[in-house]
Amino acid sequence: MISYQTSEPGSPLIEVELETPTPSGTEILIKTVACGVCHSDIHLHEGVFELGGGKQLDVGQKGMTLGHEIFGEVVAVGPDAKDVSIGDRRVVFPWIGCGDCADCRRGEEQLCTPGRALGIVRPGGFSDHVLVPNSRYLFDKGDVPDSLAATYACSGLTAYGALKKVGEVQDDDAIVIIGAGGVGMMAIQIARALGMDPIVVDIDDSKLSAARHLGVTRTFNSSDRQTAKEIRKSTGGVYAALDFVGAEASVNYGLGCLRKGGMLVVIGLYGGALSIPIPFLPMNARIIQGSYVGSLEDMGELMAMVRDGKIAPIDIIERPLAEASQALEDLKAGKVRGRQVLVNS
Repeated sequence: MISYQTSEPGSPLIEVELETPTPSGTEILIKTVACGVCHSDIHLHEGVFELGGGKQLDVGQKGMTLGHEIFGEVVAVGPDAKDVSIGDRRVVFPWIGCGDCADCRRGEEQLCTPGRALGIVRPGGFSDHVLVPNSRYLFDKGDVPDSLAATYACSGLTAYGALKKVGEVQDDDAIVIIGAGGVGMMAIQIARALGMDPIVVDIDDSKLSAARHLGVTRTFNSSDRQTAKEIRKSTGGVYAALDFVGAEASVNYGLGCLRKGGMLVVIGLYGGALSIPIPFLPMNARIIQGSYVGSLEDMGELMAMVRDGKIAPIDIIERPLAEASQALEDLKAGKVRGRQVLVNS
């Protein structure tokens, strides 16, 4: 099989030919049909996360096959595999844990450390074949296009998992989505499917225009910090702000939108550090929470919505699998609107 693997941090991916694995036990071999390209892939490709104050978290690994938004066809199964057949075409839940720790027993495999996440710890979808440990990680996509289906494994799941943390929303509870990139656009579609009318902010007017085309009625350019005051004044302060950027500026913007008792959910991994006066936390009774993708249960709920046609599609840009390295560069350079998906013909 052909895989595109990391070498030195930030260097182009290397095409590597490997022996195609044979599944054992409950394992399933998937032939990759489509694999989305995520901002997390950029961080893993560059080898660091920015922590602010000149500090970095080193995550670089040579010989890693990235790619965690995987849709493919079952081409071989282990002798103990159940509820799966050769020829099945499935979305792969990649956030796989060890199966034995407390997080996994609670059903939160995505929080297992280090776990066995595909494209993060184990080889992922920037390859023409992927080995999946169990059929329970495979989901039927229904009638949606293959490339769109792949994006639900991270972009869709991440958005859905974050929106679930907001909880029950009342009629006068305003919700802000910060960042109208690939995951933010997915969050807009899912929020609308859940009956929410989100306010959307971004620093790029063209992305705000795209959000309005999706039916969003209230958009603000967050490069002007005064717009946070406008949002707070017009809403009385929002109930929740979901930050799909995760930069110092976007986090502080989100905090500036909140009402007393409001919630900031940070999803993006752009980087930086947050400094906040501690007395403001109890005085404002605010919640600052991180959200990391979603659980296997969340994935099941999301894919049921997808199959029922409840979630409108996002824009997809298809590229050949061999262009994996260039796709990362284009995403890093901000040249991409919607979601790039690598296709294996």
